[in-house]
Amino acid sequence: MSNKIANTEFEVIQGDITLLETDAIVNPANTFLMHTGGLAAAIVKRGGMIIQQESKKIGNVQTGSAVITTGGNMKTKHVIHAVGPRYKDGKSGEAEKLASAVNNALKVADVKKLKSIAIPAISSGIFGYPVEESAKIIVDTAIEYFNAKKKAKEETTIEKVVFCLLDENTTSIFKKSLESNFKKK
Repeated sequence: MSNKIANTEFEVIQGDITLLETDAIVNPANTFLMHTGGLAAAIVKRGGMIIQQESKKIGNVQTGSAVITTGGNMKTKHVIHAVGPRYKDGKSGEAEKLASAVNNALKVADVKKLKSIAIPAISSGIFGYPVEESAKIIVDTAIEYFNAKKKAKEETTIEKVVFCLLDENTTSIFKKSLESNFKKK
């Protein structure tokens, strides 16, 4: 079964997102764009301080938004900083804010005419979002984004979306979420 919508292919992999050669990787950022912990710190460590310096120039970003910097010394050309929510109780608008962060990251990639993007489990690390819930929201939002483009007959330059996860359990959860979207057809 093909995991494709129009010209966009979806894939789930386990690995280090900072080593990928996609046009962009998504950084699960905080509102201050201070990359001092979790995956954000790993991205700056691999890509160099230029990423933090460019982020400081951008300044604060609202939860649910996304901005772009270069990829520094990494193989990826760009880092899209998507600000997901801190998990409170699941009833404080977290799902909407997480969906908005994913949607805005994809919009930024389209505006920049990028062909590939790698997305991690945004908000699932130090922000405490339960992985099962975040995987469903992240994958469903990406699928909805491209289905809406297809339905509206709008072009997208994004040919590949890679959900890149660090551990086996999270990878498995994302795979199930992706498979359930394509079984619906």
